[in-house]
Amino acid sequence: MACLAAGALIGFAGGVLGIGGGLLAIPLLGLILDMDQQAAQGTALIMVLPAVLMTVRKYNQKAKINLQAAAAGAASSIVFTWIGAQIALGIDPMMLRRTYAGFVLAIAIFYLYQSRRSGQQGPPQKPRRSVEEFHKGWFALIGTIAGLAGGIFGVGGSVLAVPILTTVFRLTQTGAQALALTMVIPGTFVALFAYAAHGQADWAIGIPMAMGSIFLVPYGVRLAYSLPEPRLKLTFACMLLVIMVLLLIKA
Repeated sequence: MACLAAGALIGFAGGVLGIGGGLLAIPLLGLILDMDQQAAQGTALIMVLPAVLMTVRKYNQKAKINLQAAAAGAASSIVFTWIGAQIALGIDPMMLRRTYAGFVLAIAIFYLYQSRRSGQQGPPQKPRRSVEEFHKGWFALIGTIAGLAGGIFGVGGSVLAVPILTTVFRLTQTGAQALALTMVIPGTFVALFAYAAHGQADWAIGIPMAMGSIFLVPYGVRLAYSLPEPRLKLTFACMLLVIMVLLLIKA
């Protein structure tokens, strides 16, 4: 029951922030259940996969996702997710946890900067652009970066892809979150297989968390579309800072 409730809350957060909930689940599994970093990442993937599928479905209902761009990113992410997973499974668990904390901190600082900049009065911002304006090869490159990060950290590929899509490609926050999550779906399957094959996934914990997560994902996505973009970015950054603190407590 505790895993079910925890999965529901994490699923809600993942729906709001477009991260699938895994970034929050990993430190909680390490802190509360004393899992090694690799085991926490593998177990979180069990929960993340159905939550990501549900989140993408809800995002697509709000605004259609460009499946060609997502497929280009997904194709490259599959290979590099596998490579990243092999790297992670060979690293000392404590070193991996500290590296993960540094990754999360860098993303959090970026979003704090973005939310502060968005809230300041200044020259008008450049207009947002659409996915159709870009060659699909660019999304394959993003998939490569996201896949490598997702493989090494279990989750997080979409978290890395979203700031690239919002700043370089000028997509909206929710549009970037939807596209990034769609890109990493195949890689998430690959990562889960790799971690499970090495015995680094606890299905007895992951499955109840997965069941709980899908219940509240739709409400999280609904809230994401109702929040102003600067507030959504600030919420994202604060959540990542909480995650980093949880990781450092365990370390």
